[in-house]
Amino acid sequence: MSTQTCIPLPAALEVLREARTDQVVITTMGSAREWMTLGSDPLDFIYAPSAMGEAPAIGLGIALAQPQRQVVVCNGDGCMLMNLGSLVTITAQAPPNYVLIVFNNGVYEVTGMQQTAASPDVRKLGDKIDFCATARACGFQSVFHFDDFEGWRAGISEVLSATGPTFVELCVEPVPGGGVPRSPAPAPQRALKFRAALQATPGHAGG
Repeated sequence: MSTQTCIPLPAALEVLREARTDQVVITTMGSAREWMTLGSDPLDFIYAPSAMGEAPAIGLGIALAQPQRQVVVCNGDGCMLMNLGSLVTITAQAPPNYVLIVFNNGVYEVTGMQQTAASPDVRKLGDKIDFCATARACGFQSVFHFDDFEGWRAGISEVLSATGPTFVELCVEPVPGGGVPRSPAPAPQRALKFRAALQATPGHAGG
């Protein structure tokens, strides 16, 4: 695996937690596991157990249904590879209140640290897949990349104030021993509580 040092995943999520106001935050896989350790909020939607790759589409639906509210989706690079087509669907609808963050660690962390097909270490030509270039080619106008903690902490305000749909790639370190996140409660119960929270709070779109 690459020896490049990136942002520790818990630290990356703490930056988002500190900058958050009234955004919906959707997390899945490793980001869901670590996000739950930081506390809970009625506007959190922990997508666990999950179908890999579907969190961006769920976030898109919420962003379209709640245009007055900013929606932040925390997705893994492996999950992103499972549903690259969602990038085109997102930009076709172009919700200005939508932020997609891809936490790129080069591995399928929760299933055993297998390297993804985008990792340079397993690619025959040694090339690198550029998620930001892919997002731009799919129509994202606001695109950001961060590979160090201070840059991410300094840039989070610009990310959340940009007119979306917004794409962010964060280079993060795998979490040793990181396993599959456990659902905090039965899915139907959580969905009902989440719907009630959306109805009870007005929200604003950011940007």
